[in-house]
Amino acid sequence: MKVKIYVEGGGDSKELHARCREGFRKLVEQAGFTQRMPAFVACGGRESTYDRFKTAASLGVAATYPMLLVDSEDPVEPPPGEEIQPESPTAWDHLKRRDNWERPASVENEQAQLMVTCMETWIMADRKALKDFFGHSLQSNRLLPEKALETRPHEAVLESLADATRDCGQGKAYRKGKPSFQLLARLDPSVLAEHLPYFRRFVATLGIHLQGSDA
Repeated sequence: MKVKIYVEGGGDSKELHARCREGFRKLVEQAGFTQRMPAFVACGGRESTYDRFKTAASLGVAATYPMLLVDSEDPVEPPPGEEIQPESPTAWDHLKRRDNWERPASVENEQAQLMVTCMETWIMADRKALKDFFGHSLQSNRLLPEKALETRPHEAVLESLADATRDCGQGKAYRKGKPSFQLLARLDPSVLAEHLPYFRRFVATLGIHLQGSDA
């Protein structure tokens, strides 16, 4: 089965689209999917990502499993348990409440995946990657606690990263774009899985559909 992931990010720049794809590719590769890899499609804005996913789902290309990967923007209620349960509220439930997005016909629950509450939550979960990237000037005490990171509002995550990196030198503080995707490529999936249940859900879904992988 070929997995094609339509991911929010990359803006309107071809260069950033390439960096977005590379960042996610390296992260998934480090999660153990070295024999079979998903294809990532950087779609820019949130609505564009959903629209492109819907188009792919409607085409029903044989042996291709399209997935949607977007920020949840808001905390997902109720918070997930340690294990994924069939009766648990789905990502589609959240996207319907927040964005009024409908789940396309024939699309499965697992075809919607969430970065809860945003990609920066994934970045903040890996303190070693942050220290390696920003150096000794990183103010780790200004980062949000690792516990229950997925319950933190999007704005709080971004503000915390900006605050923790503001003394790292001119032009070196955290910002979206090239630095965010460079950081994404450095993250340790095992650390993210330890702290982020929705990241575990994402990796588990890939493990099911990437037949022949190392997962």
